[in-house]
Amino acid sequence: MQADRTVARVVAVQTGTPCAFGPKGQPSAIAKTPVAGRVAVTPLGLAGDVQGDPAHHGGPDKALHAYPRVHYTAWRADLPDRATALTDGSFGENLVLDGVSEADLCLGDSFTLGSAQVQISQARQPCWKLNLRFATPDMARRVQASGRTGWYFRVLKPGTVAAGDTLVLAARPNPGWPLPRAHALLYRDPLDRATLAEFAALAGLSASWRDLAQRRLASGAVESWQARLDGTP
Repeated sequence: MQADRTVARVVAVQTGTPCAFGPKGQPSAIAKTPVAGRVAVTPLGLAGDVQGDPAHHGGPDKALHAYPRVHYTAWRADLPDRATALTDGSFGENLVLDGVSEADLCLGDSFTLGSAQVQISQARQPCWKLNLRFATPDMARRVQASGRTGWYFRVLKPGTVAAGDTLVLAARPNPGWPLPRAHALLYRDPLDRATLAEFAALAGLSASWRDLAQRRLASGAVESWQARLDGTP
């Protein structure tokens, strides 16, 4: 893929505010709704979008969550009894994108998005809230295993975005690191020391993923995924 090439179309721009979620009433903004017209893109995300769990969501490295529209077809095939819930935007993403998936993108890629400039910082690491969202006890584990996670953008230059805008590739500093390679490292070969070291040094990588790689290198162990995926200690 060459720089200055349109790679996707924005189908929907979504924002949300926290509300009580799940049996314990924990705050979550996973239920987002489409916004008409142009929306301001700031270093902390879309205007009007508020995170319910700022310890794990949002911030400069996770300003915008994007999800490929093509995945919804796959999910409806996998989970036909949940098909009506698996519609555009239901994963809580800010941007529903058509014409692109993780296989087309690399860590650190930067883009023009509307009048803003954004950069891929990491993929989404699914959490237990998806289990409740889709009434499927192992949904987070399914998302992690499938690689159909979506990804996060940091904002390099504020601007505005609207449905119908395009995502145009501007630079690819890490062509050897497509998102599926990062997925394979994190979840299938998680203690490959040489690859972890290369990964930790990538330009544009999120601070949280850099820290994760460095912890694995220091400890020689993989962190537990149980709390994130199942919501249990």
